[in-house]
Amino acid sequence: MSAHEEEIEITNALRRGLGLNRRQFLAATTGVTAVAMAGAGPLASTAQAASGRHPRGTLVPPSKRGIILYTVRDAISRDPLSTDLPSGFQRVFEALSRIGYRQVEFAGYGQHANSKGGANLESVEGARMLRRWLDHYGLEAEGNHGFIPGSWPLTTADLDRFKLHLEIAHTLGLGHVGTGNDPTNSAYKDDWNIAAEKWNHLGSIASRAGIKLYTHNHDAAYNFLLDSGPLDALGKPTRSSGIRKLEYFLKITDRRDVYLEMDIFWAHVARFKFSTFTAPDGSTRTDVFDPLAVVRANARRFPLFHAKDGKSNPATANGYDMVPFGTGDIDYAKFFRGAGPKGSFNPMYEQDNAPGGTANPGQSLQYADLSYDNMAALRG
Repeated sequence: MSAHEEEIEITNALRRGLGLNRRQFLAATTGVTAVAMAGAGPLASTAQAASGRHPRGTLVPPSKRGIILYTVRDAISRDPLSTDLPSGFQRVFEALSRIGYRQVEFAGYGQHANSKGGANLESVEGARMLRRWLDHYGLEAEGNHGFIPGSWPLTTADLDRFKLHLEIAHTLGLGHVGTGNDPTNSAYKDDWNIAAEKWNHLGSIASRAGIKLYTHNHDAAYNFLLDSGPLDALGKPTRSSGIRKLEYFLKITDRRDVYLEMDIFWAHVARFKFSTFTAPDGSTRTDVFDPLAVVRANARRFPLFHAKDGKSNPATANGYDMVPFGTGDIDYAKFFRGAGPKGSFNPMYEQDNAPGGTANPGQSLQYADLSYDNMAALRG
């Protein structure tokens, strides 16, 4: 048993002996009281129902419960000299480990300059420091939303920086490197062909390094591809054959070298927003997007997910309001049951609006705590 595992066993034994649930224990034994006890509002009942009771047979095994660090970016970037709340990578790793997370996904390697290690850890030496902290707190890094060259053909500088990120990934033990952006923001087939050429090339480099290259989606990537005439004044197609952009990307990229991370929230936004298209003959056709069907048809190509929840709100442009995991209307139990064998994929809790600012500086870690409980409580 490792030192960290022993610490966890002692911690759990103490908690049981004191008769405390995990939330109460965190408040009693760590410096994150404001985070752990801030559940007095409308979200409290959900968290309290799940806290401390994570039965076997849950859909997401403990070792697969992850978080992308973008969710707690405010904690990572705040000045440790100005607050008692967790600040910087090391202290945030500690807080996430105590909550129960076992996986993290990076969103870059920057933190506040006053944090241990300094502001910029985007180097092999910085990665060694991060790896020591990850190992100490029993965390495994799965991926990073980092540098993907924008140029094509590649410049020497871009290729060198991409290879540096692969070296950093090896140091951290990452199985995946990727980006938080779509492969291209274009609606046109020719631009997606170019994007696929670049991603196939980069993916082959990553594969030779033993790493999977992945792209992340927003809602626009699941809109319909413009690939049919008549052409506009610039010679661009104005109609669609009905295939969606990212599905076309899947078709024309090498399944051995290019992978995807579905942001499940944005995929559901696409389902709400993009249900009709103008066919080559000028007729309007309906096709309702099914995110889970795309995953089932390409299961081996979705090793990562962003588990981001939304509460239905048809009055808004996106159709959903972003909320902590497990408090929205996206049926994650159904999605995870259908996405593949239990433990075959890595869901990363994400919430873009988790930081609470000066009004509630502990909010993002509070939401991370609540979302962990709700992910752990999902049953088959």
